[in-house]
Amino acid sequence: MDERVFALDAIELQKYQPNRYPFLLIDRVTECCPGKYAKGYKNLTNNEWYFPVHFEGDPNMPGCLQIEAMAQMLTVALLTVDGMENEVVHGYKHCGTFHEQVRPGDRLELDAKVISFKRGLCKGHVDGYVDGKLACELDTTIIIPSVFNRFKPKTNSD
Repeated sequence: MDERVFALDAIELQKYQPNRYPFLLIDRVTECCPGKYAKGYKNLTNNEWYFPVHFEGDPNMPGCLQIEAMAQMLTVALLTVDGMENEVVHGYKHCGTFHEQVRPGDRLELDAKVISFKRGLCKGHVDGYVDGKLACELDTTIIIPSVFNRFKPKTNSD
């Protein structure tokens, strides 16, 4: 099993995360063990495109974008496994819980753990913290179709 632990800067992480501005919602991976976990963060500034409209006078990061940031960090944990860096990943099921607002000036620290990865299906859990306090969390299942499809039962039409 791969036991490498490394960090990825903003440029390096793009090798493992296909999203780009404005939908690349992580800035740096501070620690990653392929197939096991990834930790990193998103720095939020007043310049984020969504703050002026969500909500005027009381801006905060939309919950759907918090879910996306957490899913992106879990994706990094998967796609850093040797031979996986060019795979396409799709969200399959997300169950998010929100405890605190994530606001301009915050750093959303993300801690993603792979619970299981079998036959192209990954179950994972991600916690998001602001100033050491749990702000959001995600239980999720994501799928890598090219791997998953190799294990699908054949039908008469295949």
